[in-house]
Amino acid sequence: MTRQVRLTAAITHEDQWYVARCLEVDVASQGTTIEEALANLREALELYFEDEPVPAVHDVITAPVQVQVA
Repeated sequence: MTRQVRLTAAITHEDQWYVARCLEVDVASQGTTIEEALANLREALELYFEDEPVPAVHDVITAPVQVQVA
């Protein structure tokens, strides 16, 4: 039996790549477009969950944080 799980991805642009990282589990992927990075992340997560349990998923609140650095 399959089910859908809603996870959160954070996407950054690094050099020529878009990097998509899942916030709930330590899985990331990349692509040359945002859509490709997300598609690759979906595939990586599906493979990851073949061997790992699906975590309890809670709503994620994302917010920018500004810090002072030297």
